[in-house]
This record gives sequence, structure tokens and C-alpha cells, in this order.
Amino acid sequence: MIAITDYGMGNLRSVQKALESLGALAEITSDPDKISSADKVILPGVGAFKDAMEELAERELIEPIKEAARKKPFLGICLGLQLIFDESEEDGLHQGLGLVQGRIVRFAFDQNGAQPKLKIPHMGWNALEIKKDIPLLKGLESGVYAYFVHSFYAAPGSEDVVAATADYGKPFPAVVASNNIFATQFHPEKSQAVGLKMLENFIAI
Repeated sequence: MIAITDYGMGNLRSVQKALESLGALAEITSDPDKISSADKVILPGVGAFKDAMEELAERELIEPIKEAARKKPFLGICLGLQLIFDESEEDGLHQGLGLVQGRIVRFAFDQNGAQPKLKIPHMGWNALEIKKDIPLLKGLESGVYAYFVHSFYAAPGSEDVVAATADYGKPFPAVVASNNIFATQFHPEKSQAVGLKMLENFIAI
């Protein structure tokens, strides 16, 4: 069973439907015991970093998520990618789950005209450049498109965890991988065939 973590801030049903369309048993849950006993865990999310960490703490989900990420296939989606890092600069400095070293920072564009001023949030389809051969990206090549909606992005402590990038003013991590932890800044459940392929790959891990 794949546990889709419910902490009140996620596109949960769309993720569940995508997984079920691929033949997986997926349950939306906020039960720490179910997350602990699941075969795989997904941490989706939309919204603010600080609010998300507070909701996870209130539901006593932080330790079960950390334990799951150490032992079993784990997938963070959008805000779920950001939460796995040490900290975020969104609305002040806030501690994350600390599963991957690095900080979440806001897109910032040069105001003196040296580069184009792009809209924030970054929203829409963007091409991926694959940097590492990982199970989540099996069967995919650079140039495939995924759907993004975000104002912040990861600045990892090590480039070794960056499996794919996208470009919005400059390259930023679009897929992160560390041992059995995988995360996407985009929404695979909204990324049509490309996203379904990634979810299929996750099911097979």
C-alpha cells in the first residue's frame, strides 16, 4: 500500500486517482501508524512551508515521515519536495524535515535589466534536463515537459542530489534524489503521460 500523507495541504485526490489508474493501492491518510506500516509514502503539498510543518507537527506525523523516508521508497511532490530540506526562507526562516541538506529560497530576478524579470510564481509547463539516471526517471529523456506551480525552489547543500533541473531565469532543481528519497518540484499528477510514467516508476521501485 502507498500512503498519501494528509496534513490538510495537498492535491491528494488527484495523486490518488493517478496512482489507482496505474493499478496501485493508494490510501489518503493522516494516521501515523498507517504511514509507518505502508510499503511506500508520498508527501504531496501546496501552500506555505511554515503552515505545512505546523500541520505535520499537530498531527504527529513528523517522526513517522522521517522514519519512512529512512527505510522505504518516499516521494515528495511540490511543497513535499521543499519540506524534506533543512529549512526554508518563506515568511522568515523555518525548520524543515532535514532529510536532505539545503535551504528553500525564493525566486529573485535582477531588477537592473541584466536579465528578464519573470513572473512569480513560476507556473506552467517547463522542460526537464535530466542529470542523473535514477529509478524515478527510468524511460524518460531530457526535454520532456512537466507542470510547475511554485515561488520557491531548493538550493541543496550538494549538487549530488539533483537528478533533473528546469530553467526559470536560471536552472533550479526539478527532481531531487537521495538514497530511497525522491522528490519533484512539479506535479507529476498534473503532468500527463510524463508524470504518469514517473508515478509508474515509483510504484515499481
